[in-house]
Order: sequence, then C-alpha cells, then structure tokens
Amino acid sequence: MRHNKKFNHLSRKKGHRDAMMANMTISLIMHKRIFTTLAKAKALRVYAEPIINRAKTDDTASRRVVFSYLQNKQAVSILFNEIAQKIADRPGGYTRILKMGNRLGDNAKTCFIELVDYNEALLAEKKDNAKKATRRSRRSSGKKAAAPQQEAPVQEAAE
Repeated sequence: MRHNKKFNHLSRKKGHRDAMMANMTISLIMHKRIFTTLAKAKALRVYAEPIINRAKTDDTASRRVVFSYLQNKQAVSILFNEIAQKIADRPGGYTRILKMGNRLGDNAKTCFIELVDYNEALLAEKKDNAKKATRRSRRSSGKKAAAPQQEAPVQEAAE
C-alpha cells in the first residue's frame, strides 16, 4: 500500500532520484536559476527548500547535514556565505517556478526554477512600482472640467 507516500518518483529508482535531486540543487545554488521540466522542478522545490532553510543557522552541524545531501564543497560554501544572508528574514518560499511552455521534442511542460531573491528583473520592477505608488481617485478633478470652458471664449475672440 502507498500510505503517506505522496512524492513524485519521476520514473527513477531511489538512488538515481536522490543523485538527480542533489545535482539539480547544486546547479540551482551555483547558477541561481535552472531550466527543467515542471515535474522535476516541483520535486526539486520539495527537496531543496529544507536544505536552504538549514543554511540560516551557520554552525558545524548544519554544514555537515547540508554537505551530506549535496556532497559539493563549493555549493555548500555559496549556500552558507551568500544565499543565507539574503534569505535570513524570509520565513519560507525560497524558490519560484515560472512556467515556460511545452518542449518541442516530447511536448513536456518546461519551466524555470529560481531562487526568489536573485531575480534582478523582478526586483527592479518591484522598486519601480514602489516609487510610482501615488494614490489617484476615480473622480474627475475640477481642473479638467474648467479647462474646456476657458478655451471656448478664446476661440470666440479670435473670430
């Protein structure tokens, strides 16, 4: 029976699946964004977010636990030195999945999975929206209604 076994097996055995998730997590940490299928991205999010969350506490035990999953010294050092500082105040949701469409060869759904705090385009857009946050009412202002009335007498004087 499959009681309480809800994760996606991705048509792979456990060893292959664990190696693939570790490699994809290392690539995500190193490159901040990777292009993959939607099913793999959803499985990667479940695998990577607890590892990223572990990096909030920088002690020997946390580093050893993360290294036991990733087996890559460079990725662990980037995770604890760079990424942990950016996600220190975030309570969760460290990754974002952006759907891209279907792949031409096999029509698989593809997407980007990226670290949330590293998307410069969305961060710049968010800053621009913060600057443009002026309140405007739906009512028409009195100045616009008064302007056409002032123009009418000027045209009569010209005639």
